[in-house]
Amino acid sequence: MVESQPGDATTPAVRAFYDRFPFPGDPIQDGPPPGYNWRWCYHSVLASVYGVIPFDQSPPRILDAGCGTGVSTDYLCHLNPGADVLGVDISSGALAVARERLERSGACHQARSLRQEQRSLLDLDGEAPFDYINSVGVLHHLHEPQAGLCALANLLAPRGILHLFLYADAGRWEIRRIQKALALLAVGRSVEALGLGRQLFQTLPEENRLRRHHERRWAVDCASDANFADMYLHPQETSYNLDRLLSFIRTAGLHFAGFSNPEVWDLARLLQGELLERAKALNLHQQWALIEQLDPDISHFEFFLTKTQIEPKYWNDAELSAARAIRQPCLWGEPDPILGRNMEPILLSSEAKNLLRAVDTQPDAALVDMGSISVARDLVDRQILLLRE
Repeated sequence: MVESQPGDATTPAVRAFYDRFPFPGDPIQDGPPPGYNWRWCYHSVLASVYGVIPFDQSPPRILDAGCGTGVSTDYLCHLNPGADVLGVDISSGALAVARERLERSGACHQARSLRQEQRSLLDLDGEAPFDYINSVGVLHHLHEPQAGLCALANLLAPRGILHLFLYADAGRWEIRRIQKALALLAVGRSVEALGLGRQLFQTLPEENRLRRHHERRWAVDCASDANFADMYLHPQETSYNLDRLLSFIRTAGLHFAGFSNPEVWDLARLLQGELLERAKALNLHQQWALIEQLDPDISHFEFFLTKTQIEPKYWNDAELSAARAIRQPCLWGEPDPILGRNMEPILLSSEAKNLLRAVDTQPDAALVDMGSISVARDLVDRQILLLRE
């Protein structure tokens, strides 16, 4: 095990907090983790960001920066067989859970190499470059998030992809009020504080907005003590609005490469008719700003970053006809129902199903030899088929 002295001012407090409340509090089980998360599947991410998967590709080097109890590392190993995976965290308590989780899941047999080390993401000199860096719910707990983002940028390969998850202002309004109330009550951050925090929600009147919001939105997520503590008792956190987020990204010289929950940023989710048409006339940044204003439940931003500005490859009909493809690795169920990359039921025509099966059995054949190009384009647009260079 490699240990180092992390450089962020809040590290001692945050490390002690996660030693006491190892996060996330997902149960450990024998065997592979349940389902999948396409954001942790390198091929799926490549297709989303670049529009294409390199044909001749060496095993990716993957960093899970702030891996906690290893939930994300477990998926990264199982969804990217043959990869070299490094998971780091400052908490020895969280890492102890992570090591047990990945041992029992068989993750080490999926990865070409797997390391789990007690280190800060600020102290990973000599480990670069990484093709994919996952850092979910980490930078907003640093005293200086910008230093953390710059450190991750320096670890990224030239065509690497960074996946981040950061708190958003609007959807944490109620959470912040509870945090401040518990601070005024001086409950602290002990196991006793956890009990007092839960007691607060039981004590508030049933019609109280803060209680209602917690019970409607967060009660299931906060069932485990670690998750409740992470939400309401954490010693250090920062959140962003859209403008501050984009400015934050620019400070590290990185480029926004798309939301990893694009369905949240779909105007048609909130508007219709003339209002939708007016909204579509706005530029992309304005569209996001409109959604931010209209949906106060957006509690976080999750997105991809790259070192250079990326314009995903568009395949014209001739290129698509000659292209080779693979099935989206994050699909489930055959023949019916098939679950898509977000585990949503998807309906496929018999022609589409036949094309998917042909891709499986003829991986080197051109799409034009396996079915209709219009069907293929629909599957590509829905990220059910991923194209190879």
